[in-house]
Amino acid sequence: MNWNQLLSAKRLGMEEWKTSTRLEDRTQFQRDYDRIIFSSPFRRMQNKTQVFPLPEHIFVHNRLTHSLEVASVGRSLGNLLAEKTAVEFPENPLVPEIGTIVSAACLAHDLGNPPFGHSGESAISNFFQNGAGKEFQHQLDPAEWSDFVRFDGNANALRLLTHQFNGKRPGGFALTYPTLASIVKYPFESPLATKQKFGFFQSEKENYRKIASELQIPGQKTEYLSFQRYPLVFLVEAADDVCYQIMDLEDACKLGILSYERVKELYLNFYDPAEDKKVLKSIENTMRRVTDKNEQISYLRAGVIGKLIHESIRIFEDNYEAILKGSFSKSLVGSLQNRQTEAMKQVKKISYSEVYAHRTVVEIEIAGFKIIGTLLEEFVGAVVKPEDKYNRKILSLLPGQYQPQSDNLYHKIQSAVDFISGMTDVFALDLYRKITGISLPGVV
Repeated sequence: MNWNQLLSAKRLGMEEWKTSTRLEDRTQFQRDYDRIIFSSPFRRMQNKTQVFPLPEHIFVHNRLTHSLEVASVGRSLGNLLAEKTAVEFPENPLVPEIGTIVSAACLAHDLGNPPFGHSGESAISNFFQNGAGKEFQHQLDPAEWSDFVRFDGNANALRLLTHQFNGKRPGGFALTYPTLASIVKYPFESPLATKQKFGFFQSEKENYRKIASELQIPGQKTEYLSFQRYPLVFLVEAADDVCYQIMDLEDACKLGILSYERVKELYLNFYDPAEDKKVLKSIENTMRRVTDKNEQISYLRAGVIGKLIHESIRIFEDNYEAILKGSFSKSLVGSLQNRQTEAMKQVKKISYSEVYAHRTVVEIEIAGFKIIGTLLEEFVGAVVKPEDKYNRKILSLLPGQYQPQSDNLYHKIQSAVDFISGMTDVFALDLYRKITGISLPGVV
């Protein structure tokens, strides 16, 4: 792979349009960023759980604030890569836009996540694997069935961005090929997935094939569609990894799940006493001047993120040839060395044992299973058997853009999953209460 093929201003669904590299005020990739940030699915993320339930008096991260922070880190990583790549490809006018491409992809990377955090993905998978949706297993082909029992927010993000929903234009958001390729962290079909992760549903695999062909991303010889990773995916993934691992500690401190002293120690672990002696001295001086503990934690967090940005881009540069050949299989954050490796291992260990397992997190995960499972049972049942009188009433609640467009069972089920996965936590809870009769207007 090389950057003259990997970068293109072509847009999905608008392939026949002649697009210039730069418009009067924005580049094509800046337009991608703007299309995402002004979209309804992006706004809905402000009411989607990131990790912690959304408390009334302490502001913690939701999907929207997380995505904005990931986009900021991704822009920094992309700009650093662009500086190096511009030397190798000085005549390519798209190389300086790498930072914008990565930032736009980071902004969109969580658009496909359902309500109630990561448990929402598990709840959808569980409905088909162990719940009422299991009845469809032998009515779908194995790859289609795999899409549902391994439902993944990454694949759903590509669908949301590229699918032509009822009344919408071809190509969905009609984003550029590089931006779309940059969000596909796992560029293969669901039957090839390990630990649930994959990159595109059966319904979107031809779109990804088209993207890969245009950008000359090499395919891999397998029974199912599979490609090498698009190089900028490594930067999007790194930005996401850095933000959620490091930011979750700050939220846990604000919520009293982890103590100030413990979080401070976890952040300082990323610095080597000898190699980072001057930096640590500067941190010590700042901490003496800034006495507010929340501000101290924020300051330490910012320093760690900055350090990990430069470590990540160093790892990318060290493995540059292998990444372009498609032979580098690790994540950048997973390739940290020495002190950063141990520090990140400690963060992950404590996060999984004490933060993600905290009662408040588990409670919302349980609620998510119950709510999403019930909504799926109602709406999947309705799209499959629309002739039933009760189901017709349920279908009247399904917005026009999600109404089934064909009699194909796979696409019918997808329409219900599209609706539910796009809900906010509050909307899903409210609809669940109304459908189950827990909360009805005029009923005490």
